[in-house]
Amino acid sequence: MGTSNEVIIKIKEKYQKLSKGQKCLADYIIENYDKAAFLTAAKLGKLVGVSESTVVRFAMNLGYQGYPDFQRALEEMVRNKLNSIQRMEVAYGKISQSEILTTVLQSDADKIKLTLESIDEMAFETAVDILLNARHIYVLGIRSCMPLANFLSFYLNMLFDNVHLIQTSSASEIFEQMIRINEKDAIIGISFPRYSVRTLKAMEFANNRNAKVITLTDSIHSPMSLYSSCNLIARSDMASIVDSLVAPLSVINALVVALCMKKQKEVVNTLETLEQIWDEYQVYSNDEINSIEDNIILKDPYLEK
Repeated sequence: MGTSNEVIIKIKEKYQKLSKGQKCLADYIIENYDKAAFLTAAKLGKLVGVSESTVVRFAMNLGYQGYPDFQRALEEMVRNKLNSIQRMEVAYGKISQSEILTTVLQSDADKIKLTLESIDEMAFETAVDILLNARHIYVLGIRSCMPLANFLSFYLNMLFDNVHLIQTSSASEIFEQMIRINEKDAIIGISFPRYSVRTLKAMEFANNRNAKVITLTDSIHSPMSLYSSCNLIARSDMASIVDSLVAPLSVINALVVALCMKKQKEVVNTLETLEQIWDEYQVYSNDEINSIEDNIILKDPYLEK
């Protein structure tokens, strides 16, 4: 993974060979790497007074594949140097109350953009194939990642009859639920900083049983990558006390849509059956609001005669 000061070391080694604009970038990053880690290439360039392309070339001159790769290295420095409270202050401490909505939503949009630029499409296709061919599919996400695991398993259950959402009330129960996992099965482990040791141990257990391991995490340097067959990388916002999991959710959406396209006939049959069940048992009746001739009528079967 490299040292915590890897970026600064590279900058100092290359400094004399940098252009004037790139030296301005280098100076700013050395002094403000904690802020630069959360800026897009365009925003960083504007702040320093250089073009976005100069920022990208600067990252590549340092030996990184591109700006996303460079930014991940900066984030790793911040992760090692700052605690949670300090990270939040860096990202949001100086903005006014009126700017919070715009700033947070724009930050989420940036995370999706960065994910789109860097995600491995081959890994994505591999994940789709693994799930299509798995005998059983296990889904695991702990703490803030639990809603992602619930969301994914909800839709996988509409596509497959072999999906197991692992409950995580204790570490021992995780392994008890996975006791029969083997080479015919697949597991999707979801974890973002701070990484869950329980999720990592579950990935190791599945790997030792020769199951196919898919991870949804934030970096190829994530410890979750140690035991995975393929990695789905989505950017998350580690600056705030609230984890931004918008980009990971978008990747999950894409994964579900891709699987639906591969299993169109089964999906149609399932949805037709569900519609009949929902109608027969009035699953949505109490929640529906129908507009009839501009009047809003709340349907309640207990009031109907």
